[in-house]
Formats: sequence, structure tokens, C-alpha cells
Amino acid sequence: MKERNDILFSCRDAALGYEHKPLLEHLNFEVRRGDYICVIGENGSGKSTLLQSMLGLVRPLSGRIECPAQKEGKIGYLPQQTEAQRSFPATVEEVVRSGFLNRRGLHFAYSRAEKATALMNMGKLGVLELRGRCYRDLSGGQQQRVLLARALCAAESLLILDEPVTGLDPAATQELYRILRYLNEKENLAVVMVTHDLAAALQEAKTVLHIGRNGWFCGSAQEYLRSNEGKRFGGDGR
Repeated sequence: MKERNDILFSCRDAALGYEHKPLLEHLNFEVRRGDYICVIGENGSGKSTLLQSMLGLVRPLSGRIECPAQKEGKIGYLPQQTEAQRSFPATVEEVVRSGFLNRRGLHFAYSRAEKATALMNMGKLGVLELRGRCYRDLSGGQQQRVLLARALCAAESLLILDEPVTGLDPAATQELYRILRYLNEKENLAVVMVTHDLAAALQEAKTVLHIGRNGWFCGSAQEYLRSNEGKRFGGDGR
């Protein structure tokens, strides 16, 4: 039986948007430990707004949002990369360690435990041998694994990813999905991923959250395929 303290994020009849203009209304949705949720839907429907609410950057226009994981500093976030970020002149180890910065307060030196955790996460993501390399010299797949190792330094219970496979080749994409599956199944890390890769969402996710301009759907992949949203969105080639 799932306990109340398993809840990492919850919406209760929430409306999300900007300047009193809702993009999402009457959203009832929660994330628990061990969940793997793919968020899909049309561009401009509110997917990014939902992620921002989970990170504490957007307050609901109405309804209620609670995010214990955010308050406790236990969320790791993997955003979409900009071109400037891809050219960042730092070593792999420096990039990974920077995942601790939001928790550090006025302490400027990394602790022994933080350094050890960074090394462990680099090993887990297969980039330990790259620790001294310059981040901007890596391939796209290598950079994404480095950023995921960085996010894991912050993610004690919840990992949020925004279009993580954009720009990756098929081999790097499959490797990223394999890593996420391992983290979710073996380490009980909750994963919330915004994606346009519908086929992977249906294969990888335990839960699909479809956000559309005419409403939303939340359920298993099988339930989604039987829903009106799934029939429309899944049949248009996306």
C-alpha cells in the first residue's frame, strides 16, 4: 500500500498559466516515489508550465499545489540545452559537482561526501573516464549523460527531464532510456519526463499525462491508447 509520505508532488483542482490566463485547468495529478511519468501533448498546451510549477517557479492561478520534494531540495532537473550551454568551458567533473550548488548556501568548498557522490554518479552514467575532459568537446550523447549525472547530485527522490533526447542519435537515445529505466526500477527514483517521443513514452512510462488544449488525461499507457486523446494524438504520426 502506498503511503501519504510517498507523495512528492500533487495538484488538486489546479489551474496553471500566466497573467490570469490559464493553460491548464482542473488538473488533478500526483507524483509518488518510484513513478515514471511521461508528459506529452501539443506545443503550447502547458507542459513546460507544469514542470515550472513542480520546480516552484510558477504558482497556481487557482486550486492547490504541494511539492514536498521541492521544499526538501530533493529534485534533480535536466532542462533543454541552449547552444551557449553546449559550449560551456568547464571540465566534466566541475559540471557534475555543480549539481550540489542549490543546497550549498554559504559554503564554497565541496564536502568530501559531495565529491564522492559526484564520482559515483559519473561512474553510474559511464562518464567517469571523461572527468578531466572539457565539457564542450564531448559528443551530444556524452554531454547529456554528464548533465544527467549533475541532476542526480540534486535528485534524492525526483528527477525531472525536459525533452532529454532532442538532438541525440538513436544509439544515444536508447542508452539514455536504459539509464532512466535503471534509475527508476533499481533505485526507486521518480521520473517525470516531457517528451515528443510518443513511442518511447508508451513503452517506458508507467503513467502517461497528456496535456491538450481541450483538457488532459492521466493513466496507464494501455488506458491512454483507448482514450479519445490517445486515439487522436497517437494516430497523427507524432
